[in-house]
Amino acid sequence: MSVDLRLVAARVAGGDVAAFRPIVDHTRVPLYRLAARLVGNLADAEDALQDAYSSAFRALSEGRYDGRAKIETWLYRIVTNACVDLLRKRRERPAEDTREPRFDGLVRAEARVALTELDVMLKALQPQDRAALVLVTVEGLSAKEAAEALGCSEGALEQRLVRARAALRTKTEAGEVSDGRA
Repeated sequence: MSVDLRLVAARVAGGDVAAFRPIVDHTRVPLYRLAARLVGNLADAEDALQDAYSSAFRALSEGRYDGRAKIETWLYRIVTNACVDLLRKRRERPAEDTREPRFDGLVRAEARVALTELDVMLKALQPQDRAALVLVTVEGLSAKEAAEALGCSEGALEQRLVRARAALRTKTEAGEVSDGRA
């Protein structure tokens, strides 16, 4: 069943609080996946997603969604911003927990190691560079959609991708990832 989220958003803007549920139901899985990949931790991803949905609801209720972007792209931007904020806060405070990120119990050992290595590599990137790389390479957004989600031009997005890929290439060539430590 196809849902026109712009119409649903208009209902939320008109005061229909319950209309927000279909937006959450329709976008929860990809947005949670994005948040988990950006922050590398499922608990933090849940927190970031909760913050993002709260922000989105407030923005819709207050009429701050202008309808120029698709709802999904607009939500990608809100989730990305919530994750970037969380990553910045994480860098500002001392590392308290260095346990392996918990992805899910169904992941085989080899996949868990690969995910841990990917998380280590992504953590080394600046938050905006990490977000650009995940949105384009992992989530499959076009350069235009990713730039819109990050609130930047396509040129700035391309610069972030170049920086991120160069940093990953440097880390890989230096062999800094194989033992799971950056």
